[in-house]
Amino acid sequence: MNNPLLTDNNQIIDFNRLSKKHINNATSYIIERSKENLSKIYKIDHDERTFENTVRFLDDIFNDLMKVSEIVSLLAYVHPDDDIRNNCLECTAEFGKFFNEISLSENLYKAVKNYSETPEAKNLHGPNKKYLKETIEEFERNGFALSKEKREELKIYKDKLSDLGIQFDSNISSYEDFLIINEDQIEGLPEDYKKSHLQDNLPAQQAGEAGGTYKIGLDYPSYIPFMKYSKSDECRKELARKYKNTAADKNLDVLKQILIEREKMVKLLGYKTFAEYRTEDRMARNPENVWNFENKLKEKVRLKAEKDYQELLEIKQEYLGDKSIQTIESWESMFYNNILLKEKYELDNQKLKEYFQVGYVIDGLFRIAQHLYGVKFEEVVNPSVWNDDVRFFEVKEENRLIARFYLDLYPRKNKYNHAAMFGMTTGKKLNNGYQIPTASLVCNFPKATEEMPALMLHNDVVTFFHEFGHLMHDLLTKAELASQAGTNVARDFVEMPSQIFENWAWDYESLSLFAKHYKTGEVLPKELHDKMIAARNVGSGLHVLQQIFYGTLDMTFHDKFDPNGEKTTTELVEELQNEITLYKFQEGTHFEAGFGHLNGYAAGYYSYLWALVFAEDMFFEFKEHGIMDQETGMKLRKLVLERGSTIEEMEIVKQFLGREPNEEAFIKSIGL
Repeated sequence: MNNPLLTDNNQIIDFNRLSKKHINNATSYIIERSKENLSKIYKIDHDERTFENTVRFLDDIFNDLMKVSEIVSLLAYVHPDDDIRNNCLECTAEFGKFFNEISLSENLYKAVKNYSETPEAKNLHGPNKKYLKETIEEFERNGFALSKEKREELKIYKDKLSDLGIQFDSNISSYEDFLIINEDQIEGLPEDYKKSHLQDNLPAQQAGEAGGTYKIGLDYPSYIPFMKYSKSDECRKELARKYKNTAADKNLDVLKQILIEREKMVKLLGYKTFAEYRTEDRMARNPENVWNFENKLKEKVRLKAEKDYQELLEIKQEYLGDKSIQTIESWESMFYNNILLKEKYELDNQKLKEYFQVGYVIDGLFRIAQHLYGVKFEEVVNPSVWNDDVRFFEVKEENRLIARFYLDLYPRKNKYNHAAMFGMTTGKKLNNGYQIPTASLVCNFPKATEEMPALMLHNDVVTFFHEFGHLMHDLLTKAELASQAGTNVARDFVEMPSQIFENWAWDYESLSLFAKHYKTGEVLPKELHDKMIAARNVGSGLHVLQQIFYGTLDMTFHDKFDPNGEKTTTELVEELQNEITLYKFQEGTHFEAGFGHLNGYAAGYYSYLWALVFAEDMFFEFKEHGIMDQETGMKLRKLVLERGSTIEEMEIVKQFLGREPNEEAFIKSIGL
């Protein structure tokens, strides 16, 4: 069909040729073909049903759909062309509605259910048995205990939620705001930052009375350094206000409607709350286990957070020469934390980032992953990509191609403004071999200027390792079914492989492979690394409390909040922030409008800390045997990364550890 999105097995997508017409045609074609294939499943006689012609064929259909829908979804967030990006959003909505249609297909449910009653089905074992069981359970969670009329009603809710979710995410990714400041107001920022944010020929109305010459955006490379280094409390407060109002002009209404529709949907399905529905098929199993986890952790961490706060407060008092000050505002925390690191722990993040040139970090990360997992990364020259900055790599094992990935590392207008791994093509056993997994890392790291190479704050390095952990989980899979491959695991386990890999961004043995001064090539001095480690848990209690706040806010929205009630979402944010964290709510802000996880992680944000407990426990194996121990790395690959969800996630953890997991390593890791 000569459509770059409709590729033969394991063919590379030609993004250079991609047009709106291709996207529309590929979407229409693959949906129609899937309908035809689904009808083939419906027509099979009951006594002729097999795993191959019913269950595996259903996985084939999902795989064909995802090979197009995942690419379209990615391009909706990263393509530089407005028309293509908006068109991809529209097509993503179409896919969402079609997936809803499949999930509510009575014919498909009957076909799978009928197969489950056959002698062959009753003798299934391993991943196939698990997939059949979970497929039927998912159908039943989607309303097959309901009458046909109620299922039609359910489909209306699901379609509406698909549209609202796309709208919510799009409003965040397309939102633009900035702060215009003058030379006095940018005091404290390093020269490379000033040069990259210098604005020539600003319109007079934007420059305003300040005669502004610098434009500070809300993307991470602009926002984080400004909040750390700007000496202007007034400007930090204003930039924080803008940041916490991301998409507030549109998403407050969208979020309210999402919560209303989710509540309608789960009430129809017979659940008390959306959280009850969402946790049922995850490791947590029910909201009560999540609440117990969050509340117990909150109590354990509180004392450390209070010590952290007092340490910051003393720095603020000293800096301002006023011992009567008793409060730190949220927009001040990064600024005083940076002074604390510099003065008490003698750690200067600006000096530290001179050892983290992007090119060196990429090379080092590659060396570590290649060594641990027994693979090799090879860059493709002159690849066909969606933007000139994007790089493309092949993953090989013994000269055999096993996976591919793209790196889209730098900010640009209207690009997804956080860091994430986007799956593109998942692993799957085919008749003629194995489908080559393909994924992309989308990040927003600082870009090189004419005077300076791209240098990363250590926080950025940790983020890069985190997302690369997701990437390896997706690419090293060997699951036979696409539905069980890679990161298709329980949502409260998916962050484990990413969070365990962050540790290699801290250990001296691994850092010494790539942390080299951009001018001299000097390896990161051991004494500077010692200061990093000494400072690692500075503010860790405050950080974990903040994560507990995010998780509690998410769970409250989906378990204990009436979206039709008198209390607004912002009032709940204010109440919980003031109750859980030690920083007061910033008046006039609406953080929840830009909290994208409320869509993708609905009733699941707790997963970050939940999975971190497992990650720290499992990392202890590397502490015992050495962080670069290939045998332990291959153990992680074989027992965790390759398996996807072919067995229960808790069983994966137990097999890797050789025992029951516990939280001791996590508690120690945050300095308790």
